[in-house]
Amino acid sequence: MVSNDGETSEGAPFLSYHEPDIVSVLTLISFFYLLALSDWIADRILRAGLIGQIIVGLLYGLPVGNTLALEWQETFIALGYLGLLIIIFEGGLTIRLDLLRQNFMLSVIAALVGVLTPIALSFGLLYGGWGFGALEAFIVGTALCSTSLGTTFVVINSASKDVDFSQTRIGTVLISAAILDDVCGLVLVSVIHQLRGIADGSNLGWIIGRPILASGLLAVLTPLVAKFIAGPLFRRFVEVRFARFKHASNIVLMVFVLCAFLAISAYAGASMLFGAFLTGAFTSSLPSKHPEGPFVGVLSREHGESTAGKSPTFVHTFEKYVSHVQRFILQPLFFASIGFAIPFLDMWTGEIIWKGVVFTLLMLLGKVVVGVCVPLWDLLVDRQRSLLEKGQTLTGRSFVPTSWAPATLLGTAMVARGEIGLIIIQIGLNETPFLSQKAFVIAVWAIVLNTIIGPVGVGLLLKRVGTRIADDKLWGTQKRATEEEFTGSASEGMRE
Repeated sequence: MVSNDGETSEGAPFLSYHEPDIVSVLTLISFFYLLALSDWIADRILRAGLIGQIIVGLLYGLPVGNTLALEWQETFIALGYLGLLIIIFEGGLTIRLDLLRQNFMLSVIAALVGVLTPIALSFGLLYGGWGFGALEAFIVGTALCSTSLGTTFVVINSASKDVDFSQTRIGTVLISAAILDDVCGLVLVSVIHQLRGIADGSNLGWIIGRPILASGLLAVLTPLVAKFIAGPLFRRFVEVRFARFKHASNIVLMVFVLCAFLAISAYAGASMLFGAFLTGAFTSSLPSKHPEGPFVGVLSREHGESTAGKSPTFVHTFEKYVSHVQRFILQPLFFASIGFAIPFLDMWTGEIIWKGVVFTLLMLLGKVVVGVCVPLWDLLVDRQRSLLEKGQTLTGRSFVPTSWAPATLLGTAMVARGEIGLIIIQIGLNETPFLSQKAFVIAVWAIVLNTIIGPVGVGLLLKRVGTRIADDKLWGTQKRATEEEFTGSASEGMRE
């Protein structure tokens, strides 16, 4: 029922449409415009555009200006989380699994150092030094053990216009370690989600074990299903039809697989963010590597769209239909929604400031130390280096100069915590009873400052020694497999 003045009566099964007032329209226009402008300014100055978007969220949200209506902020939080899922899905879709396998052990070592060191330092300072609770120290350490994968990609791609650092060995180790750090962080997010059950008297072992078990099973079963079940079925019965429908078939498959993984992850007790990453990796592993396959030999999106028997890749479809919405709407809304929840006014007491700065420096050290893995790995592969140097023996003098630049790059690029760290600490505050406001604000100081320091440091480093790193025989640009090697490996895969 609708009343005489046009208002919907209570209980009517529809929403009465009203033209927004001019104040609301201008507020939304200014909000989205400033999100884009702040991203550009912060990226130019700090090499971290997300900082500008977080600041806009602070100004328009509850912490400072409260300009946006509360229901708008809640809507933007939901849309922003969708943007985060898409960011992580894209990371899984575009990661080169072959390079990850080649540097797997070094990446695992670097990731473990990057995870365990911040947690240990957090326990040492917060629990041992400042008297916070053990669970508080664990939650804060978990938030600070993450590495901003999005920031890592943006920094190494934008800091140098002449070198593609994703093709260098140190760049591969960096990206792989950042991914593994985030995977560990996402697993620990699920643990933190379940910590509230401790207060209800639930079984502690099952509370902590369930997300770890669920995440572990997903990590193990996903590649097995892709290799032995989904992949063969897709290549035998489905793949040949994708060339007919092009982007339409790609987007349908990606949406259905993403929804399936998100549902499985959520109901199993794992993190939906982890499920989104596995979705991307799972989807990218489905197509055939045979030269005659519809996804192989596609030189560009236009080539796949116009060539008979060929199809645009999943990455091409993502770039055409999703990436612009993600980059200009959903991703900014996610970072702005983080700003909505930062207790800005509580960050400026004397005690919070000095403790936040001290903790920031400690967490900076906790990630920079990851760079030590590079010279240590050089020592462990002394024979390989000797072969590369035509039999020359590696000495201490020749060892340090060739290792310090890639080691510094690895350690500095791991510093930025970004979106993952902020969302973990928000979960700890809002969904568990164990994290105090003071510990939360100290952690926010460390996350925000490290997210600024890391990209700035990487930019300055690459500007000075980027070419030297790229030209390094051991840690620089690595040759791709030749076409013959690729064809041979693909043929072997088909015979198997």
